[in-house]
Amino acid sequence: MLDGLEADVVTMNQRLDLDLLYEKRQLIPKDWSSRLPFNSVPYTSTILFLVRKGNPKGIQDWPDLIKPGVSVVVPNPKTSGNGRYSYLAAWGYAMKQPGGNQASAAEFVGKLFAAVPVLDAGGRAATTTFAQRQIGDVLLTFENEVELVRKEFGAGLFEVVVPSISVLAEAPVVWVDQVVNKRGTARVAQAYLNYLFSDAGQELAAKHYFRPQNKEILARYRQQFQPLELFTIDQVFGSWAEAQKVHFQEGGLYDQIYRKGK
Repeated sequence: MLDGLEADVVTMNQRLDLDLLYEKRQLIPKDWSSRLPFNSVPYTSTILFLVRKGNPKGIQDWPDLIKPGVSVVVPNPKTSGNGRYSYLAAWGYAMKQPGGNQASAAEFVGKLFAAVPVLDAGGRAATTTFAQRQIGDVLLTFENEVELVRKEFGAGLFEVVVPSISVLAEAPVVWVDQVVNKRGTARVAQAYLNYLFSDAGQELAAKHYFRPQNKEILARYRQQFQPLELFTIDQVFGSWAEAQKVHFQEGGLYDQIYRKGK
């Protein structure tokens, strides 16, 4: 999009990417998230653990990921939204423990990434590494991706582990004003995105293992979405912009932790 690709609507897994459409090229207004319900987030996901059948390493929660002999597959947080959410979920878990602080969180996340054998560029590549190449004991990935893996490679080969706490992964949507105004597609683009918030759209999201914002529909799928404590990026890190600046910019905490661990 920033290089000139024209799209009428855009869906991302973090608002930071959509903010760039305003900041870099003014393709959308600064207040884009206020134009649709729930800050333009029709559904959410979270980071869960996928382990091999029988859970041979006995992984139940975040501390088990840093036990000796456990190999963790997670994509690169510098290049993957999945990786960023996994990193921030681990950091938030450590911060929320008794006496948790920045130092203890950095230590925990450092140990976790020291146990990552392959740092793939994206979530799908990490899934291939774990499920197809049979590397690693546990895959950290989005809740909806967990079900895709089970369907693609065989539900009997894997088990889902729901940690005690994880991050709320929001998927914001936007129509791109400069493009829809140029093409005359504003009505249909807006209608499509509004549909995502309708009962029918929310039901469709739930069927595909995304957590709908509609609480009544979410309740109907409670067997599909196991309860766990969820924290938002804003609650723990202030904002996506702050998380990006502190953790993922060049020379940030992730770079420092990763270099130290390797």
